[in-house]
Amino acid sequence: MVTRIVDLRSDTVTKPTEAMRAAMASAEVDDDVLGNDPTAFRLEAEMAKTMGKEAALFVPSGTMGNLICVLVHCDVRGSEVILGDNCHIYIYENGGIATIGGVHPRPVKNNDDGTMDIDLIETAIRDPRGELLYPTTKLICLENTHANSGGRCLSVEYTDRVGELAKKHGLKLHIDGARIFNASVALGIPVDRLVQAADSVSVCLSKGIGAPVGSVIVGSENFIAKARRLRKTLGGGMRQIGILCAAALVALQENIGKLENDHKKARLLADGLRELKGLRVDTLGVETNIVFIDIEDGIQTRAEKICKYLEERGILLMQESSSRMRVVLHHQISASDVQYALSCFKAMLTTNQQVVKGVEKEMDD
Repeated sequence: MVTRIVDLRSDTVTKPTEAMRAAMASAEVDDDVLGNDPTAFRLEAEMAKTMGKEAALFVPSGTMGNLICVLVHCDVRGSEVILGDNCHIYIYENGGIATIGGVHPRPVKNNDDGTMDIDLIETAIRDPRGELLYPTTKLICLENTHANSGGRCLSVEYTDRVGELAKKHGLKLHIDGARIFNASVALGIPVDRLVQAADSVSVCLSKGIGAPVGSVIVGSENFIAKARRLRKTLGGGMRQIGILCAAALVALQENIGKLENDHKKARLLADGLRELKGLRVDTLGVETNIVFIDIEDGIQTRAEKICKYLEERGILLMQESSSRMRVVLHHQISASDVQYALSCFKAMLTTNQQVVKGVEKEMDD
């Protein structure tokens, strides 16, 4: 019987803290669709100030937040957005910008650190003289931190350069900042400075900072006015949302300061895993709270088997492929949990090696 659960599947799995539950229970609420929820106002004002933008809007999810931002910027069907070929919007958001918005994605290769080469971005911008034949480039999207690159951070210098490129060509810049607070903490750069070049940013409340539900998008007052209409169109108007916003306010106050420790625990786990024969971890690439674990060739086991073994011992992680796994650290994982996970990984690999050696000996005999 499993008596200990160490949930490393994602930072989205955190449970609301007692402080969050108390804030939710006592939240002052009203109808947000009618524009009257005071707790929503507080959260949106706080997020706009924190991000250095004029206004903000609560949305149910990061996927909806990104979709709204793309559709506000690309307000004519047949518009085109330049984005990374390994980014969240392109891979994990159900093709919504195309299927719902009629926006054409133009992917550019993501480097291992989550960036796209500036010259490749510029090359991907359509020549306006070809508008009879081609989609019209309207938007560039970045992701910070970049999840599929292992939570790597885009520097403020890089983001500024992309922003300058966008302005040069009359384009807008959107940042999918689902884990932007993780990037800010890891880089030591205030979050408003980190997104200064962006025309819009989506920020997930239920990832790194551990609120139970929702995201916030930020931008100019005119941008948010258009976003509010699109939110309603997409079914994202949710009446007494102050109950959810109250938890998010607690998360902003209490959990941003815990992110640095989450990053330390990720590095502790990565360093421990690197020492285990049969596993490969790029420890230099562990900048925030995500760790990818690759199974080396010849180990004669697969990620599915490792995940099943660990699950039986209360450790939950995400299988990415037959030879890759992902773990994500968060504020409800302790240093003791990390050591327990490492001990179970080690036991699994030791058992597997003994089995392999036994089979080899039988074959030799």
